[in-house]
Amino acid sequence: MPIEASLLKPIVDAILGLARAGSHARLKRDAARSVREAIRELLLADPNESEAEAKIAIAKAAGLINEDVLLADDMLRKVRAGGKTSLGRSLRKRAEPAPETSKGAKRVAKKAPPRPPPARK
Repeated sequence: MPIEASLLKPIVDAILGLARAGSHARLKRDAARSVREAIRELLLADPNESEAEAKIAIAKAAGLINEDVLLADDMLRKVRAGGKTSLGRSLRKRAEPAPETSKGAKRVAKKAPPRPPPARK
């Protein structure tokens, strides 16, 4: 019994549609993972802004626009606007070098320049 092409086409279209939907679901899942990684990166004391921006761009290109993407984008803007002031008050005090005073400064002995090798006779 031969199978007609008109009966086969809807089945093939349905299978291709399911495969395409699975591909889109994987793309959305990967985009959501990259947004989570971008948020983790921005929460670090010294975030890599370009890496976070790339991950946010991946999510936007995949069509994933939800509150996580908007949150990550807002965090990136705040990190860029704030500069490198993400340290807490106590850490900021430790990070600043102590000013050197004349009494507490150590003198560094200067080394004499090296002597030239003796001439051969």
